[in-house]
Amino acid sequence: MPFGKALGMALIVTLTGLCLQMFLAVTADNPPVILIFLGAIYFLCFLAQATGRAGALPFMILVVAVMLPLLTLLHYDLGSSVLALLVGGIVEGIVWGWAAHAAFPHRGLPGSGQPPAIHHQRPIARALASGAILLGAVAICLTNDRFATALVIPITVASMLMQLDVLAGARAAFGLILVNIFGGAAASVVFGFVTLRHSLFFMFLSILAVSLILGGRAVLPRPSAKVFAGALTIFLVVLGSGISPLPGTAAETFATRIGYIILATLYSLFMAALLWPAERRVAAALPKAL
Repeated sequence: MPFGKALGMALIVTLTGLCLQMFLAVTADNPPVILIFLGAIYFLCFLAQATGRAGALPFMILVVAVMLPLLTLLHYDLGSSVLALLVGGIVEGIVWGWAAHAAFPHRGLPGSGQPPAIHHQRPIARALASGAILLGAVAICLTNDRFATALVIPITVASMLMQLDVLAGARAAFGLILVNIFGGAAASVVFGFVTLRHSLFFMFLSILAVSLILGGRAVLPRPSAKVFAGALTIFLVVLGSGISPLPGTAAETFATRIGYIILATLYSLFMAALLWPAERRVAAALPKAL
C-alpha cells in the first residue's frame, strides 16, 4: 500500500471516530438521532462497496461506526481507548506489512492481480437495504441489555453483507456460513490453549498460525478472498473479547459467542434475501466452492 494511501486511511478512520464520539456525547439522550446518523454512515459505506469501490476503507469505517456507539454509550473512556487501539492497529499493520514485503519481496505471478470489482445494477437500493440490515442489528444491541456488549453480532453482520453474493447460489452461501463459523471456532480453540498455557509466545504462535491460514487466502486474487478476510476479522474479535473481556462479558462462554456468530450469519442471509433488490448475473459467475 502506498504511503499516501496508508496515511489517508489512518487519518480518515481517526477523524471518523473522533467526530462520531463527539456526536454521541452530544446526542446520548436522543437515540432516534443517533440511529439516523449511523444509518447514513452505513449507507455511504455500503454504497462505496456496491459501486465497486470496496477497498479496505469502507469496512474499517463500518467497524468504527459499529464498535464506538456500543462502547461509548457503555462507557465514554472505553470508546476512546478502543479508537486509539484501532488506529494504532492500522498503523502497525501497515508498517509490519511494509517490513514483511521488504524482507520477503513478492512481485506476484504473471497474470495475477486483484479480482475485478463487482458493480451492482442497483447500487443505491442495495446500499439502503444493507444499511437498514446493519442498523437493525446495531439497534438491537443498543436497546437490549442482553446484547449490549455483543460486538461480534453487528461486526459479523457487516462482514457478511460485504462478502455475500446471493447470486452465487445456496452452496456458496453455505460455504460462507462455514468459513465464518470456522473463524469463531478457531478463536475458541486458541483461547482454550492460551488458558491452559499462560504463555505470550504460545499465544503469538497460535494467532500467527490461524492468521496465515485465513490471511493467506484473503490476499489471493480470488472472489473468495473477502470471505476469508471476514472470517479473520471474526476470529480476532471473538478471541480479543475472550482474552480481554468487556465489562459485563467475562461470564460469557465461547459457546455463547459462537451462537452469536450463527445468529448474525442467519440474520444477514435472511434479511439480504428479503430486502436486497433482484439482480441478474452480468459478469462471469463466481466459483461455487470457496
